Amino acid sequence: MYRSHYSKEITKTEYNSKVIVAGWVEDTRNLGSIAFLILRDKKGTLQLTILKKKIPELFEKFISLPRESVISVKGLCKENGKVRNGYEILPDSVDILSISETPLPLGVVDKVEADFDTRLDNRIIDLRKPETQAIFKIRNAVLAVAHEYLRSQSFLEIHTPKIIASSSEGGTDVFKLQYFEKEAFLAQSPQLYKQGLMATGLDRVYEIAWYFRAEEHNTRRHLNESTAIDVEMAFIKDEEDVMRILENLVHAMWKRASECTEELDILKKTVTIPKIPFPRLTYDYVVNKIQQRQSPIQWGMDFSTEDERLLGDIMKKEGIDFYFITKYPLESKPFYTMPSGDKYSRGFDLECKGVEISSGSQRIHDVTLLKERLKACNLNPQDFYAYLNAFRYGMPPHGGFGFGIERFLMELLEISNIRECILFPRDRSRLTP
Repeated sequence: MYRSHYSKEITKTEYNSKVIVAGWVEDTRNLGSIAFLILRDKKGTLQLTILKKKIPELFEKFISLPRESVISVKGLCKENGKVRNGYEILPDSVDILSISETPLPLGVVDKVEADFDTRLDNRIIDLRKPETQAIFKIRNAVLAVAHEYLRSQSFLEIHTPKIIASSSEGGTDVFKLQYFEKEAFLAQSPQLYKQGLMATGLDRVYEIAWYFRAEEHNTRRHLNESTAIDVEMAFIKDEEDVMRILENLVHAMWKRASECTEELDILKKTVTIPKIPFPRLTYDYVVNKIQQRQSPIQWGMDFSTEDERLLGDIMKKEGIDFYFITKYPLESKPFYTMPSGDKYSRGFDLECKGVEISSGSQRIHDVTLLKERLKACNLNPQDFYAYLNAFRYGMPPHGGFGFGIERFLMELLEISNIRECILFPRDRSRLTP
């Protein structure tokens, strides 16, 4: 618990001294001559102990406070080995900052759980729950180490436009908007811009990116607005250089999550750090494996959710959570993916326990080949004029990946619904709060 005016935690040096604390009223117990109030902030809770005979008017004020009201309290900090923190506060005065309305639309510490839609409809209150906050504290920790790792590998953080003139991926799942007299789109990814930067000499870049995808999915694994770590790097030999960066990034993030012991205890989760390097499985090998498990997949088809689950089960029996799928058919990958011969591509996916969490590739850096691939994908090169311009004046071999943050958290913490992993989820039916 913080001393509110100093933004630091109370320590034993504050025992027997006056402190000021602030937070939300989590619960109150009135025993007649004595009352106990539990005060909560983002670090946890503490106990306020109020004696009726000491300050009767203050006692009445405390016991009348509705749960989730916000108060600031000045009082004496006393050691007490019987309470969770090892100390309690004996109030001298209280400043009521905000009175909560009653009844609450859902409880913060109640044992009776609200349904998921009620939680999301009242997300601000839902985010007061320790177990909900724990997810985002872990998210904060793993993103912090992602920055650290990528910067240690000479990557520069960038920020690219989210309003663009053409589809990032060349597909139809885009949100259109009116941009003055023109039609524009919300970016599906930073793909076109981060590739262009490879021609500038800023040869290693990354972005914590927003993805906007107008897919009409309504599943536990899909969002229409999501976040990702997007990486691009130049002067590579092949996609293997990119995969090594990705697996080391995942390892660093997973390891940092394992150090969030307080949050993991709240969530009742354990995190086992994966071994690197991760196995590389070719597309052909995977198709053969899951066909043996009665999958109807034929060569050249994308893996269905059920196919991915089957593969996850196969790998789990071998004690493997993370694995790459490589050498996809060229026709199944975006236009900018480097071919490997006439039939295959230099694209890859990273899967975790049967769920795709990252997709990447070596990219095409020859402008003539890029135009050919655009046409092969039934796209008009004229629509990609600004993108192609970056390739006309010297472009090194390069590659990269997009790594979904919410899906990573889902698998890390074994969360059943991706909407738990972003503060305010956007899906086909939810546009508020």
